Amino acid sequence: MTPGTSHAERKYRSATAFQRRINPVLRRLPLQTLLETTGRVSGLPRRTPVGGRRAGDSFWLVSEFGERSQYVRNIRADPRVRVRIRGRWHTGTAHLLPDDDPVARLRTLPRFNSAAVRAFGAGLLTVRVDLDG
Repeated sequence: MTPGTSHAERKYRSATAFQRRINPVLRRLPLQTLLETTGRVSGLPRRTPVGGRRAGDSFWLVSEFGERSQYVRNIRADPRVRVRIRGRWHTGTAHLLPDDDPVARLRTLPRFNSAAVRAFGAGLLTVRVDLDG
C-alpha cells in the first residue's frame, strides 16, 4: 500500500481480500444468515453472509463499509431482497438508514459479528429489511 493510503482504506482492502476467500465457504453453511440482492449490473442474485437479528417483521444488520459495500450498492439499485435466517428464506424490502446510530445498533445484534464489524469496519451503515408476511 502506498504511504498516503488512509487507515480506513487499508481496513477496507484487507477486509475485502479476506471476505473474498471466506464468503464462498460461509455461503455453503446451511444455517449461515445470507442477504440476497440483485446485482445492479449483472441482474444476477448475489448472496452475502451477514450477521444481524430478526426483530418482529424486520431484520437488522450493520454494513461494515456502508456505501462502499457491494450489497448496499445493489440495494440502492433494487431494494427487493431475500434473507436466509436459520435456513429459511424470507423476501423483503431493504432500507438504508444513514440517520440511525450504527454503533448503538450493533449493541442489539449478535456479539461476535458486531465485534468484527466494529473492529474491521469504517463508515458503518444500518440496514433494515422489512420482511413480507
